[in-house]
Amino acid sequence: MADWDGIRAPDANEIEAMARAALVTLPARFAGHAQDVAIRVAEFAPDDVLDELQIDDPFELTGLYDGIPVTEKSVADQPEGPDIVWLFRRPLLDEWAARGNVTLGELITHVVTHELAHHFGWSDDDIAHIDRWWE
Repeated sequence: MADWDGIRAPDANEIEAMARAALVTLPARFAGHAQDVAIRVAEFAPDDVLDELQIDDPFELTGLYDGIPVTEKSVADQPEGPDIVWLFRRPLLDEWAARGNVTLGELITHVVTHELAHHFGWSDDDIAHIDRWWE
């Protein structure tokens, strides 16, 4: 039996570090645009976001892109802040534990890549066609 004494779940800073490491793995043609996106980690998505997305269980949302996709940006846009990839720590940790077949770093890399795909203007259907992760 594993000895879990002294073991703790990664905190927000460690999750963010894993997400930043994921950015390094992006193909060069995407890396530049990805550097313009901020990474933020919260325990859960806010209730208003869950309501807007019609998600009842906060554990169902591991990440979210908040911004204007590069395919829709205009020089007339006056952004209030940077585009953001949000990572939700508790849902990520729960999914990682439930899966049991990937590392936390692999899961975070997948979620960051998925959310960045929205930054590049891809729809969920486009992403699902290319990325079969969830099957």
